[in-house]
This record gives sequence, C-alpha cells and structure tokens, in this order.
Amino acid sequence: MANAVNPDPSTLKVALLPDENAATIIKKNRPLQEYLEKKLDRKVQLIVTTDYSSMIEAMRHGRLDLAYFGPLSYVLAKQKSEIEPFAAIRQKGKTTYQAVVIANTSAGIDRIEDIAGKDVAFGDKASTSSHLIPKSMLAEKKLYAGQNYREHFVGAHDAVAMSVQNGHAQAGGLSKPIFETLVSRGMIKPEKVKVIAESEPFPQYPWTMRSDLDPQLKQKIKSAFMEINDPAILKPFKAEGFGAVTDKDYDVVRNLGSLLKLDLSKF
Repeated sequence: MANAVNPDPSTLKVALLPDENAATIIKKNRPLQEYLEKKLDRKVQLIVTTDYSSMIEAMRHGRLDLAYFGPLSYVLAKQKSEIEPFAAIRQKGKTTYQAVVIANTSAGIDRIEDIAGKDVAFGDKASTSSHLIPKSMLAEKKLYAGQNYREHFVGAHDAVAMSVQNGHAQAGGLSKPIFETLVSRGMIKPEKVKVIAESEPFPQYPWTMRSDLDPQLKQKIKSAFMEINDPAILKPFKAEGFGAVTDKDYDVVRNLGSLLKLDLSKF
C-alpha cells in the first residue's frame, strides 16, 4: 500500500463502478462531480477503471481518494487498503438490497433444486449480487459449481439476464433492482425469464474513502453525501439518497465468503 499520500489533495480522485461504458458513466455522473466540487471547494476527477480488480488495485496503491464499490469488491479492497465505508445508496428507505436467481421459462426450472445439471450465468467474479449471493443461494440447496452445475462468468448484470433469455444459460443470478429495471425497459421479457428465488437483504453498494484523508475533509465528504437530494445526481444510482454505513455492516458479505469456502485473497 502506498504511503505518504497527500491527506488533503487539491484534486479528489473519485472512482465509479465499471458496470457500463466509461464515457457513459462519467457523463451520467457529471452532476455529482459538479456538486462535490462546489461542496468541497476543490477539483474532482471522475475515474472508471477497466474492471473491479483494477479498481481495488488503484485504491490499494493510493491512486484513488474516494471509490464507489460493490459490497464484495469493498470487502476485497478493505483487505488490501486502509479505507472506510461512509455512505450507501438508500432505496425505499433502506440501505439494503436483494439479489435474484432467474431462469429461462422453457428450461423446466421452478425452484433452485431444478438447476442441477444446468448452465448458470454469473456476472463479474468480484460482484456480490451477480455472483456471491446467488452462488450462496445455490450452495444452501447443496448445489456447487463444477459439481452440480456449470458456471459461466459473463461480466455485467444485464449480460446475465440476456444470457438466460437467449438460452445460453438456463439460470443466472443478478441484482433484483437491476433485473426489475431491465424488465421495465422491455429488454427482458417476462414470458422468457422468471424469478425463481430472492435473497435475504444485503448491505447496499458503499461509498468509501481513504482512511488517511484529513479528518476535516472526511467529515465534509460525509456531510456532502448525506445532503444529496438532487434527482440528477441520484438518478445514475437509482437512489432516493444516501445513508450512513460502517465496516461492520459488511460482515454478512464476509460470512458469505466463508459459506462458499472462497479464498477472497484470490479475487
């Protein structure tokens, strides 16, 4: 981990999740950039890395000041970096969300046990809701990748849903809010894809910051996020606002890693 990183930088490097085209993400989040520049009285540079692991590495080496992680990628980054979560998106009054296991309607799958012997699509290996949570839901029914079903990593949440709809995989796992958005946009047809199981609630994607930032700056950053109510800023996050979170909220994600006997250091 890099030492001697400026605790009070004149330009804050802020990373966003690489779950869409980088130019699109930066354009969508211009209102956030402008808001933070005004509230924090300094320049803000938005950064989109090529994937989750490169974002974790950038944070580890002090090349980022703030980063918006998925729950699992946060846990992985926390193992390698001195960082802390301070805010998570709030939807329907909660800072939690769910994953779903979906199936192609013609695949003869009505419950998780029916997935035995089938092809299952997951998103990114470091994704919580398109890998870790759905895989744990299958494991709870004694279904294990490579033994009871064949797993395929297809990258993004929408790619999981499309893979199941197109029949490339008979089942898959992804974020419930993202799946509902894909259905509402007409990209996923309910007559072709159905939800067969929903997960327990899990902590939402956290905003994190370097722990060695100046304490006054850290407090300003926290306050700035808690006060966000502009729909233009919140729209890319599909959020009503942001609520406070702590590292302890993500113990449930660490416990999932143990359930699946995952060596999180290898992600």
